Amino acid sequence: MATAVSFSQALVGVRWSRRDEMRLVTWAGIAGLGLAIVMARFGLPPVDLHGPLHRMGIMDPLCGGTRAARLTAQGKLGSAWTYNPLGILATFVAAAAVLRMIVGVTARRWLNLQIHWSPRLRWATLILVVGVLIVL
Repeated sequence: MATAVSFSQALVGVRWSRRDEMRLVTWAGIAGLGLAIVMARFGLPPVDLHGPLHRMGIMDPLCGGTRAARLTAQGKLGSAWTYNPLGILATFVAAAAVLRMIVGVTARRWLNLQIHWSPRLRWATLILVVGVLIVL
């Protein structure tokens, strides 16, 4: 039986459930945090991860994310920030997804989130994401 915590016109719905309704987030968090920990211990991949635009001098918003994730897993947040702040965010979100999984497995209750997208919210989110990408 699911217990729902809701607010009228709430942007995000939060509820506890007996099953994981966000499996993709759970598995992506496990994979992402696992990769960050492996890189923190053994170093960066021995292959060049740069795209073709990088060789032409065009940086993309994810540039430096691998190094930032590795440094975040090592606890060097200042250095990680200089490479790419999104790497820090991605590592913390992955850790939160793993923590959510641990709580769900042990308590047999899963915290599930649902975003309620209105047309206005979709446009505002798109504008925000494009703006952040431009700033990066």
